[in-house]
Amino acid sequence: MIEPVCRLVRFDATDDYALSGLLYEPRRRTQHAIVWLHGTGGASIFDSRRTNLLAAEFTRRGFAFFPFNNRGAHLMRRNGGMAYERIRDCVFDIDGALREMRRRGYRDITLAGHSTGANKIAVYDHRKPRNTVKRYVLLAGGDDTGLTYEQLGDRRFRAALERARSLKNSDELVPRALSPLPISWRSFYDMNNPDGDYNVFPFGEVIRARRLSRRPLFRYVRAIRKKTLVVYGENDEYCYGDVSRCVSILADALGPKPNFELAIMADADHGFGGKEGELAALITEWIEA
Repeated sequence: MIEPVCRLVRFDATDDYALSGLLYEPRRRTQHAIVWLHGTGGASIFDSRRTNLLAAEFTRRGFAFFPFNNRGAHLMRRNGGMAYERIRDCVFDIDGALREMRRRGYRDITLAGHSTGANKIAVYDHRKPRNTVKRYVLLAGGDDTGLTYEQLGDRRFRAALERARSLKNSDELVPRALSPLPISWRSFYDMNNPDGDYNVFPFGEVIRARRLSRRPLFRYVRAIRKKTLVVYGENDEYCYGDVSRCVSILADALGPKPNFELAIMADADHGFGGKEGELAALITEWIEA
């Protein structure tokens, strides 16, 4: 594959946090752009094999593509990284990226998020429902709260959550016994508080018939009114071994909402590895439909 041409774009989130991304543009001028939010766990659009593969297909189909590193990129870095992130701060990051794209003349913007990026779109929509995005693409949204519960078990999860609640403003890292990745107490609490912003896709609460949260399940997704595409890979490793069940649970939670379209991609894993071209085609065809 010939690597697509791009430019490095440095810009500020709306709270002045410095960010950067890669802007890929088609040969013919367009007002259509796809802004991409990466996941967590050390992710970076600069390191991802997927970035150029998606860009090649999007630009071939006439769309600009702007994947950017938000403040949760990488595990740890100066003043940021997954270890210190709070998900609600995605509002500043997304608004900064949208402001930059509008400054460059893009008016029809699709906001796409992978893994935790999908959670961030739901949080963004909840906290800023009157935004300039035309439509959303939620790819492999995850149940991090439920998966931490699975990892730790009931007693250890509740004890860790109580400890995190008392240290929810602390930058001190949690013990490795609680997380294989470096994460501060404040971010651990943000990620695992069942009633917090992070718990967007609580599949485990339904599949395991256990209630962790007091608030209505899937409340942020159900409130979305924009046209939205949801895609999971058939072999997603983080769907409790039953992707079809998870998608069915989400469909039941949404009810008859005509603005949503749900799909399962055959032979695809959580990262859609080897399926990047097919994924880009699905997204662009859905946008144009």
